[in-house]
Amino acid sequence: MATWHIQGNYVETCNCNFLCPCITSNLAAEPSEGDCTAALAMHVEKGEKDGVDLSGRSFIVLLHAPGIMGAGNIKVGLIIDDGADTQQVEAITGIASGAAGGPMANLAPLVGAFAGVEQRRIVFETDGKFASVSAGDLVSQSVETVPSAVHEGKPIYLENTTHPVSSRLALGHARTSHMHAFGIDWDDVSGTRNGHLASFNWAA
Repeated sequence: MATWHIQGNYVETCNCNFLCPCITSNLAAEPSEGDCTAALAMHVEKGEKDGVDLSGRSFIVLLHAPGIMGAGNIKVGLIIDDGADTQQVEAITGIASGAAGGPMANLAPLVGAFAGVEQRRIVFETDGKFASVSAGDLVSQSVETVPSAVHEGKPIYLENTTHPVSSRLALGHARTSHMHAFGIDWDDVSGTRNGHLASFNWAA
């Protein structure tokens, strides 16, 4: 039986130009800026770990890879919403770091440094076409999906990816992307950078 399960919505921006070469090469291509800076934001609609209810909690994995992501040496920091109590912080840290197994455990071998945990008020909004996430003074990002020309009202999807959050990602442009935490800094409002929306369903 699974010891934990969470499901919800996901929003990502990164510093790569659209479309991110990391995601289309199974992490084997050089990022368009030579390095990769990304904020992986998740809102848990429903879930628990070892009896600790995680429903309604949000967290952001902030990462920086100095080169090709598949080569490793990635720095990772974790932001958890300030409404989370001590038990919830411990549970989310285990899940988000991969220490508790699950999808993020696949990324763990590539992590060279875990920069720690911060707590901020996280505001997470999405309607499936546009999404925004903020975490106090640390992260502010928004994504607008690329509309499908064959299914009105739906985005274009990338399927069967090696992405740790979901194998099915809606393609989008990062309209805003600001990251300032754990020694990781990035600012962009060009609208030309990569973004994704997705739902996720994790268990271990």
